[in-house]
Amino acid sequence: MKNYPSNSPEAIARILAMFMITDGNMDAHEIESMETLNVYEILGLSRKKFIEVVTKYCDDISDEAENDGTIHLLSRQRVNDVLDTITERNKQLLCCALALDICKSDSTISDPEMLLLRHMMQHWHISLDDLENEFIRQ
Repeated sequence: MKNYPSNSPEAIARILAMFMITDGNMDAHEIESMETLNVYEILGLSRKKFIEVVTKYCDDISDEAENDGTIHLLSRQRVNDVLDTITERNKQLLCCALALDICKSDSTISDPEMLLLRHMMQHWHISLDDLENEFIRQ
């Protein structure tokens, strides 16, 4: 798996990429939401660089495929390794908020997306109240 510096825009982009493909389907609404949410500007990455991170993540997980081609999109070890690259609380909160927005961009949150959201929030000890306090009640 490609290593990005901790707390870097690329490390956050890789987490968002993980959410975009976790249900096995990258929905056009998710891509559109990246523009609407100004994600590229927020992260300080160009659209091209973001797509490079997504492509590299897809390459990495396909390299981990079993002999029959099965890919475990929610491998606990891989997910934790990816999450562990973000250690700054404000970036963890930002990541959670962006991931949630991306997941709900198609008007539904799939079971794999919900599972990953819950895991990420538990892993980082973040509650919905934390997100609300950080992004809504300002």
